[in-house]
Amino acid sequence: MILLPYRRLVLNNSNNFAMGSKYFLHKPSVTIHKTIIPVLSSKTHLFQNQRLIFSTFASKPISPIRGTSNLSYRPQRIPPPVSGVVLEDPVEGIAESEHVKALKEKLSQIGIDIGSCGPGQYSGLLCPMCTGGDSNEKSLSLFITQDGHAATWTCFRAKCGWRGGTRAFADVKTAFADMKRIGKVTKKYRQITEESLGLEPLCDVLLSYFSERMISRETLRRNAVMQRRYGDQIVIAFTYRRDGALVSCKYRDITKKFWQEADTLKIFYGLDDIKGASDIIIVEGEMDKLAMEEAGFRNCVSVPDGAPPVISDKELPPVDKDAKYQYLWNCKEYLEKASRIILATDGDSPGQALAEELARRLGRERCWRVTWPKKSTIDRFKDANEVLMYLGPGALREVIEGAELYPIQGLFNFKDYFTEIDAYYHQTIGYELGVSTGWRSLNQLYNVVPGELTIVTGVPNSGKSEWIDALLCNLNHSVGWKFALCSMENKVRDHARKLLEKHIKKPFFDVRYGESVQRMSAQEFEEGKQWLSDTFFLIRTETEYVSQMLTKIKRFAQHHSCHVWFVAHPRQLHHWVGGPPNLYDISGSAHFINKCDNGIVIHRNRDSSAGPVDQVQVCVRKVRNKVSGTIGDAFLSYDRVTGEFMDIDEHPSKG
Repeated sequence: MILLPYRRLVLNNSNNFAMGSKYFLHKPSVTIHKTIIPVLSSKTHLFQNQRLIFSTFASKPISPIRGTSNLSYRPQRIPPPVSGVVLEDPVEGIAESEHVKALKEKLSQIGIDIGSCGPGQYSGLLCPMCTGGDSNEKSLSLFITQDGHAATWTCFRAKCGWRGGTRAFADVKTAFADMKRIGKVTKKYRQITEESLGLEPLCDVLLSYFSERMISRETLRRNAVMQRRYGDQIVIAFTYRRDGALVSCKYRDITKKFWQEADTLKIFYGLDDIKGASDIIIVEGEMDKLAMEEAGFRNCVSVPDGAPPVISDKELPPVDKDAKYQYLWNCKEYLEKASRIILATDGDSPGQALAEELARRLGRERCWRVTWPKKSTIDRFKDANEVLMYLGPGALREVIEGAELYPIQGLFNFKDYFTEIDAYYHQTIGYELGVSTGWRSLNQLYNVVPGELTIVTGVPNSGKSEWIDALLCNLNHSVGWKFALCSMENKVRDHARKLLEKHIKKPFFDVRYGESVQRMSAQEFEEGKQWLSDTFFLIRTETEYVSQMLTKIKRFAQHHSCHVWFVAHPRQLHHWVGGPPNLYDISGSAHFINKCDNGIVIHRNRDSSAGPVDQVQVCVRKVRNKVSGTIGDAFLSYDRVTGEFMDIDEHPSKG
């Protein structure tokens, strides 16, 4: 007999959790003999392109094992028997109404293929959000209301938790009310036993496997670690118990691939060991839980689902609706009594993300964290079992006993920065003492340190921008730095001319100011253009509010370890008598003075009776970092032809 397209197989015996569902659904043609699945016919049936609907879903089938080991593993190709299958009569099916068709279309648009799922029943499907993880588990529970007007769904996979609901049409109110009520239905968990799962004591091969990892027989016995066979395959079975009763089971093969029994309660592994404990340890895997016991710590549990790839940036959901960490809610009475929780998760990025997610939920104020010992000058040991294997139980005890308070946001310890402080002391970061400006007279007053902000001011036509340009040329020549320029008062061509003159030390033109000196040659000009292109980048933009702008600029300098110079004009000086202004004369001075690390005033003498008019006074008025300089004045001579600034060996006399 050939089955018709929309007939369904319904299991009478819901306690049989076969491993064959994945193969049935993926094979285009499977022959099933009556000795395997009794049906309401004595003939052999051929299933062609049919959909098998199971009210409960099997454990994940074993995948072929790659690599070599002491165990002989082979994938099971034929699923075990499934008993009690009833073939529904197609005439009993409910014809699709307009509402059902519309509902099916809406669900299809968000990736839920309901197939032959009918109204008034729950169906297990593949979740379009998580696709069932590595095991392709059909963890999405879909319910269609009896009238076919609405549907609700929840993914019970711990790492997903996607849920929602929709209606066929907007005016369906009664079904919508039902849908909201249905969304609160408590999940029913399977009842399992060692016998129903086919668990058995560990064989000698697995005992040797654990022994190599420093896990003793007594620890394995006390934690009821068992094994399960699939044909001639053997996998480790970690039994999850609550008050001694088996509530779930997690499996591990020799390639470290994990899967769990579906539709079972999510709890910590080793939950009974922390009952009534004030101090508890949380690790990331069952092997680490066993390792902790070898080091003398029984008050330890392992999370059931491993670690997330990254820290979530979403707000925490209500504790009873936190799908990814549902085990915390399920074990809340065990955790409430704990006054100290040591987070001994793996040292990799996912392990640290798990520690952060647990601390957010359990309360940072009662969480502590461990730092795994160094394996080499670069790497650290990854987890508890690795420390046990290579350093022994004593070293693992020291790690736990040396746990420190979990860092509270904004609160740090100096030793968190010892690496940076060491580099500063040994001067391995680079430029810790600052880079010379290129002028000897400024060496004791001002040096350039990456990560700082310098404000330069002076009255108009004092040479502020010219001095900055000369400084940048000096720094490029001495240490090869490159620069980004934002100069609104300069045309690009004029700014290029000034920089080239300082670099080549010849005038751009041979007229007026440059008549007395040979003009730069065409070859020098072309080479200079390449130097401009390699050394400078231009920023053409408008400024923001002063305080916000300076904050962003300083943050940028610190983040990218670069130095920023900001030329700020002073406000109009009504009573100026010719002397240099100070930082308080800058428009919006409070922001500039408070934000900057260094403050410099550039001043040029305009009175020939007071001294040479080519003399430029560099007034260092603020130095936050005493390593890089101090407050004081220096004098330079300005060459108007080339735009260069040069040292003056002796302080000019004033008269």
